[in-house]
Amino acid sequence: MTQLRTSGLEAFYGDAQALFGIDFGLDDGETVAIIGANGAGKSTFLKSLCGLVPVPRDAVVFEGAAIGGLPPGEIVRRGIALVPEGRRLFPSLSVEENLRLGASSGRTGPWNLGRLYTMFPVLADKRRQPATSLSGGQQQMAAIGRALMSNPALLLCDELSLGLAPIVIREIYAALPAIAAEGMTVVIVEQDVAMAQQVSQRLVCLQEGRVSLEGRAGELTREQIAAAYFGV
Repeated sequence: MTQLRTSGLEAFYGDAQALFGIDFGLDDGETVAIIGANGAGKSTFLKSLCGLVPVPRDAVVFEGAAIGGLPPGEIVRRGIALVPEGRRLFPSLSVEENLRLGASSGRTGPWNLGRLYTMFPVLADKRRQPATSLSGGQQQMAAIGRALMSNPALLLCDELSLGLAPIVIREIYAALPAIAAEGMTVVIVEQDVAMAQQVSQRLVCLQEGRVSLEGRAGELTREQIAAAYFGV
């Protein structure tokens, strides 16, 4: 069943257009990776889904309701959560306080502090420390945990591996099957194409704000991806 659909989605920063007529669909429980070069529109696309970039109301439909341009807090309450690029934790709050903020939407579901601490034990060990005391990988775990605490139906992850060591990236992505096992739909923006193919069922490539390639992750060739990625 289709959970989310965009139709002719366009997005602007002032007079500069960043997205051009994006038609995109997500089925319940699907894991989709979005790839593309810097400036391709990947982050803008995620932000347009969760209310951080203004778009027409009917350009984004989630669970049968038009949500384009709604306030971000309302979109979280409807069941979409974003793990933002750069983590964006609150430095004045402890790790646990940052996590508890995710539950402020009031949605119920399987994710709570105990479940998160089981998945990421290091967060339990450091729960009373300032969020800024964590390593980059630990901060990414906390950002994922904060989003999961809202018990979303759709989890949007922007550049999970950015700036992290390979061993930390593997640890973070190892948690993805447990997240998806709850029936949650997941969209991942990822620069590492090989990792994107490995963790997703479907791959979408953006190039200069347009969809340049879409297909089953395991069926797309390196040549197809390179052509779509670089526009050659």
